[in-house]
Amino acid sequence: MTITARARLRALLTEGDLITAPGVFDGLSAALVARTGFKAGYLTGAGVAVAGFGLPDIGLLTQTEMTERARIVAEALGDVPLIADADTGYGEPMNVVRTLHAYERAGVAAIQLEDQAFPKKCGHLPDKELVTADEFVTKLSAALDARTDPDLLVIARTDARGPLGINEAIDRANRYAQAGADIIFVEAPENLDEIEQIAREVDASLLINMVQGGLTPDTAPDKLAALGYRIAIHPGALLAPYVLHGLDALGRLGGTMPEATAGPRGLFELVGLREWSAIGERYRDKTKDGA
Repeated sequence: MTITARARLRALLTEGDLITAPGVFDGLSAALVARTGFKAGYLTGAGVAVAGFGLPDIGLLTQTEMTERARIVAEALGDVPLIADADTGYGEPMNVVRTLHAYERAGVAAIQLEDQAFPKKCGHLPDKELVTADEFVTKLSAALDARTDPDLLVIARTDARGPLGINEAIDRANRYAQAGADIIFVEAPENLDEIEQIAREVDASLLINMVQGGLTPDTAPDKLAALGYRIAIHPGALLAPYVLHGLDALGRLGGTMPEATAGPRGLFELVGLREWSAIGERYRDKTKDGA
């Protein structure tokens, strides 16, 4: 089953159609994607944090927690390939190797690694911090060398657009492609011009992230396909309606509706973003002060 799913995803990349991968985060969401005819599912780290653990996507989950969720989702998807978020790889290159082996055994068809520093955060939140391109290339090389199944795809994601600008993001994207990444993912372009620039200037198979209420404008699938994007992930396609309808149902039962901002931040505030961020800042300040 696993080998078939991986081979299928590789074959799909050679075809002309855009692969639409809705976000999955548990067995039910995966089963719904499999039953409705999608060609791939996307294990969303944000969705697993929020729906699986009641936590914001700010680097609180561990490799073992994500690996177990990947196994559940891959089993529920069956022959539908699973593209799986693995954040930063959960440590240094040796940790990346262990992560890749664990995800490989869990049955994923593609593993996604990113160049944020730990603890990472949702790509559509501000104040992201990066490792150097050299550091990430080392991690990427470790992942590529560690594969035991050549059909397993390795996706390299750069979050450089926010902190360093679109040109640095494109430079990093091309460097990661040259290092051997199978698919390149430039996170959070902020307008259509940037989406087009990435497609024009990055020489690789491209993945794009369509986040409801996020930094990237919603772009029609035919437009993305015409530009040359190969995969469009939709992490919130099931999670957002789940939250909205859940709040509505609880309100009808007499619950008090919480205040929250729109977009990813608002979602994460429902599961403790402000509280967890305050803890992080408290101890970050102590570290800086030498206390």
